Parts: sequence; C-alpha cells; structure tokens
Amino acid sequence: MLDISPTEWTAILLSLRVAIIATLVATPFGIALAWLLARRDFWGKSVVDALIHLPLVLPPVVTGYLLLIAFGRRGAIGAFLADIGIVFSFRWTGAALACGVMGFPLLVRAIRLSIEAVDARLEDASCTLGASPFRVFLTVTLPLALPGIIAGMVLCFAKALGEFGATITFVSNIPGETQTISAAIYTYLQVPGGDAAAARMVVVAIVISLAALVASEWLARRAGTRLHGG
Repeated sequence: MLDISPTEWTAILLSLRVAIIATLVATPFGIALAWLLARRDFWGKSVVDALIHLPLVLPPVVTGYLLLIAFGRRGAIGAFLADIGIVFSFRWTGAALACGVMGFPLLVRAIRLSIEAVDARLEDASCTLGASPFRVFLTVTLPLALPGIIAGMVLCFAKALGEFGATITFVSNIPGETQTISAAIYTYLQVPGGDAAAARMVVVAIVISLAALVASEWLARRAGTRLHGG
C-alpha cells in the first residue's frame, strides 16, 4: 500500500478540488459556446473558434503569464476583483482558473462535435410544435448531446488534473495553497531522496485519471442507452 504523507495528501486533495471546480465552472460556458459555434453563423466565428483553442497551441507558461497580467492584483481585471475581495493570483482559486482555461478548448470541442451530430430536424420539429428555442435546447439538444458533454467534462478534468505550466506561472508552487500533484512531483524531483514521493504521486495521478476515464465511459454508455430507449 502507498505510504502517502500528509503533505502529499494535501496536494492530492487540492488537485481534485481544483480540477472539479475548474470543470464545473467551465462546463456551462463551454456548452453555450459549443452551441453557438455549432448552430449559428456570425461574423468573426473563425476568430472566436481560434481564440477558444489558443491555449492548446500556446506554451502553457505564456497562458499563465497572460492570466497573471489580466488577473493579478495589478491587472486590469484582477485589480477590480481585488477591490471586492476576489483574488486569484497565488491562490488555489487562481489554480482553478488556470486549469479551467487550459481545459476549456477540449471541453468546447467535444461538446461542439456532439451538438453538430444532433439531427437539426428534430430541433426544427420541436419548434414547429410550439416549443421555445430555449426549451428545445433543454429538452432536445442537451439530452442528445449528453455523451459528448460527459466526454468533454472528463477531458477538461483530466487536463486540469495534469496542468502544470500555466498554473505554476500564475499562482506559483505554494505548499497547501497552490501545490497540485504536478507541482508536487516537480518539487520532489528537485530534492535529494524525493524520487519515492514523486513516484507515489505519479501512481496516484494515473489511478485518478484511469478512474475518471472508466467513469466517463460508463456514464456515456448509460446516457446513450437511455437515449435509444434501451
């Protein structure tokens, strides 16, 4: 059995908290943007799509630096938020923000592909029967796109769980506050005799990621079975 120390448990629990909150907060925005990109044509659509996927191609430290500029205490957004008591830089909430930004493109892409796979004629039929667009979205589009939503959430969670570059740039590596599993592994590898602790954290990260993937597959299968009346 793994002999996990209290410090390692702190990093594990913090990683789970950060990844879960990042995923839950990002999901509503991801669904809205995915629907917009899948069902609407508008000027600048390709630019919006490119901006959403930009964190995938930028070096993570660049994303973290941009977050620090925008949401730091002296940033354009961060200064305003700090005045009302909301601080992201060098806090675990900032780690959640960075992880959410890095996982957002994967979330949006999976949901968008799922919405695009929904037969638009079913939505049109619901509209002709008197349902409002919002009701059609809630009762037709979302249920049919549910497997893709689940897949996107798992991808976002997995990305958030393993995020390192943007997080350490934006919120540093503070034990008990911003030190996630990835940051802890990096720290242990820098000190003599830290290989065993790093290996334990690697095993924990693999187990959590595998559990998330298995749960995602199971939930997606259940959702698909219910949609097909099985």
